[in-house]
Amino acid sequence: MAALNNEVKGFMVQALACFDTPSQVAAAVREEFGLEVTRQQCEAQDPTKRAGRDLAKKWVTLFHDTRKRFREETADIPIANRAFRLRAMNRFVEKAESMKNIGLAMQILEQAAKETGDIYVNRAKKEEAGDEPVIPTRIQVDVVDARKPNAEP
Repeated sequence: MAALNNEVKGFMVQALACFDTPSQVAAAVREEFGLEVTRQQCEAQDPTKRAGRDLAKKWVTLFHDTRKRFREETADIPIANRAFRLRAMNRFVEKAESMKNIGLAMQILEQAAKETGDIYVNRAKKEEAGDEPVIPTRIQVDVVDARKPNAEP
């Protein structure tokens, strides 16, 4: 087992706080510091695991501070923002439609529906306690045959 200095321990604690697995951390330590560490050594640096229950207080504090900062800063990552993902999906649908790949376009549209929650969420809401639920009504849609140039509804 390799002896770990404070720099390596700090690196491992911060990586684990960012939800990296012990295997990923061991590989990162090998790449960054040239040290061979086991997954078990990495897990011992995680205070949320049984192996890390006796971790020094300074490492526990570093772990929790890093995890808190990591969770807060995910809001700064564009792909973590629903509006960003929906805009990207819109571009992908347009591209798929221009390529006449209707299957892919439909899959992207389904993903967008999942993203907004409209497909799997009961949208019935109550205005006030005791009021009847507001249920969305169906609308009539006229279908136009796109194959006919001057087709009218």
